Amino acid sequence: MKACNFESPIPKSTEISTVGTAKIANPIKFGNFVEEEDAVLVDISRRSVEGGPKSRKKPEPIYFESAGPRDKVYYDPSKTKCAVVTCGGLCPGLNDVIRAIVMTAYHEYRVPSVLGIQYGLAGFVPEQGYDVVDLTPDFVSRIHEFGGTVLGSSRGPQDPEAIVDALERMNVSILFMIGGDGTMRAASTVVAEIEKRGLSISVVGLPKTIDNDINYVSPSFGFDTSVETAAMAIRGAHVEATGAPWGIGLVKVMGRDAGFIAAQSSLACQEVNFCLIPESPFDIHGENGFLAALDERMKKSGNAVIVVAEGAGQDLLEDSGKQDASGNVKLSDIAALLKREILDHFRKQGIEATLKYIDPSYIIRSVPANANDRIYCSFLGIHAVHAGMSGRTGLVISRWNGRYVHIPMAVVTRGKKRISTCSNYWRAVLESTGQPLTMKNDKQEQ
Repeated sequence: MKACNFESPIPKSTEISTVGTAKIANPIKFGNFVEEEDAVLVDISRRSVEGGPKSRKKPEPIYFESAGPRDKVYYDPSKTKCAVVTCGGLCPGLNDVIRAIVMTAYHEYRVPSVLGIQYGLAGFVPEQGYDVVDLTPDFVSRIHEFGGTVLGSSRGPQDPEAIVDALERMNVSILFMIGGDGTMRAASTVVAEIEKRGLSISVVGLPKTIDNDINYVSPSFGFDTSVETAAMAIRGAHVEATGAPWGIGLVKVMGRDAGFIAAQSSLACQEVNFCLIPESPFDIHGENGFLAALDERMKKSGNAVIVVAEGAGQDLLEDSGKQDASGNVKLSDIAALLKREILDHFRKQGIEATLKYIDPSYIIRSVPANANDRIYCSFLGIHAVHAGMSGRTGLVISRWNGRYVHIPMAVVTRGKKRISTCSNYWRAVLESTGQPLTMKNDKQEQ
């Protein structure tokens, strides 16, 4: 039997910290307040954490705190100043989240000021010389129509002491940090420095990753848009593949450690014949390798479409030995290897295959959010403001089991979400593409 892998462990603690007791009446006049006892089950299955999937032992239920406005807030709205920063790579929906934060803070809580920190955490460092942006409703009213982030972004660590120094100088009460797991780890160090100084500053995280690989975030914002945009490139690859003799379309999409964009866009486009992801290792050569499977497909149908995640097949390549500013290993180019090996394989048989290679990665991450992501981003921004005003800190806003929840940063950052290659989801991809269960020559199931 195939071993199930990449299951997220159930968190032992989901308690959310606060900077103090909320005593001020919430100024919101419309809608219902969330009761403190309201919560969302983390795991809706009957499995036991201690005993495994087949255990009859009844698991102790664990809950995430429900997101939403409370009847009492910690900060006096008339004296509250907020700040927003976007970090890491671009992603559809960043401007939508910024807009939702600003609109909620101004119109629901009547806060006097929301500051935008430019170019990521570097914007907190005086030596960088970046001015803050006054985020008003007029300023953000139409930013959702554009891709990227109106604040700019950057990678790389910054000294948490310098960040907290800047927050104190600006008299900021609530900091909203929008970024991936690296940003959330940085946010945790900022929270620790704030606690060390005994300050009443809330830090609220909004999880952003185009790869959809953040723990207990289902899905990450921008993922729906990314899949929709990738699907356009895949359809183009299919047209190219069917328009030439021995035509092959090769599309590379983002996905360093997880192949969610590749898998989801393959399901969206039934024309995909091979979906290669980091979670499912494969061999290039050999009777059970990728080229053998592709050869069979081509001689049967005369064309093929291949979708590969950027992190797939890295074991087949030489380590680049380089890192980006965030400390991520720079990946070697799997698409270049596939292109070379595919053309060589058929050339040795006297066949001149026509291969069209498409890399839509930077288009995917820079487009404006689609309708579904816009709505999702709006709710994330709204709930972030509610959480911050209530005095909660060190948390991430997420949607889990159909509800918006508060998740401790420590839970979000302790691992990455990946595709389980024994799941019904991956089986659906295999059924859609028709590719072999495994393309490893040892014939052992992954």
